[in-house]
Amino acid sequence: MIHRNELEHHLNALLKPEQIKDFCPNGLQVQGSDEIHKIVTGVTATQALIAQAIDEKADALVVHHGFFWKNESYVIRGMKYKRIKALLDHNISLFAYHLPLDIHPELGNNAQLAQLFEINNVQPLEVGNPLSVAVRGEFSHHISGDELSTRISQQLSRNCLHITPPSNKKIKTVAWCSGGGQNYIELAAEQGIDAFISGEISEQTTHVATEMDIHFFAAGHHATERYGAKALAKHLEKELSIPTVFIDIDNPA
Repeated sequence: MIHRNELEHHLNALLKPEQIKDFCPNGLQVQGSDEIHKIVTGVTATQALIAQAIDEKADALVVHHGFFWKNESYVIRGMKYKRIKALLDHNISLFAYHLPLDIHPELGNNAQLAQLFEINNVQPLEVGNPLSVAVRGEFSHHISGDELSTRISQQLSRNCLHITPPSNKKIKTVAWCSGGGQNYIELAAEQGIDAFISGEISEQTTHVATEMDIHFFAAGHHATERYGAKALAKHLEKELSIPTVFIDIDNPA
């Protein structure tokens, strides 16, 4: 058992939310029990994940997507009310770390994708910004667009969308950003990078890929962001000696 404040201190020291501006508050969002005997991690604090945390008799839920996003209504009603009420009724603390869990150099979503896709020499995509949300790297040898598409689909267990550029060039350098990071594709293309991977695709992304001659792969927002929470669960159980379970509530988007 650890105290809630101890868990909060450990998470903040690990993920350093104070270093980056975000679209939501990072850290403890809903206060629950003082004593933490079990932790559940997941991608999004949905009603389904909260229900599973209750079934697991967890005292803390640590997620990538929590509550209280920028420009959303302050009113707690409907779906948000039901979620928060369930947490309060069962005395479960909710911790959320958005961008800090994307960019962590070891446990972060981007770092985990680099391991899955066998990408080496990971560096910030934004030059001069060590906290760049998008990153770049390279493969050990050139591969085709079809090869990379197959690798992504197999590793994430989800068919990715591949926009093939006119040249259909071989891929050595690659940039990526988990989740909704498709707008970084122009920056990657401007740096002469061969391919860009993200979770989502926008209407204009296809045109950028075609006109700037860069491969683009959309692999799913959820699919590219479940590995940070999974890695975090392993870390917490090892470092804090607290039973920790990662629960994946699948999402096709």
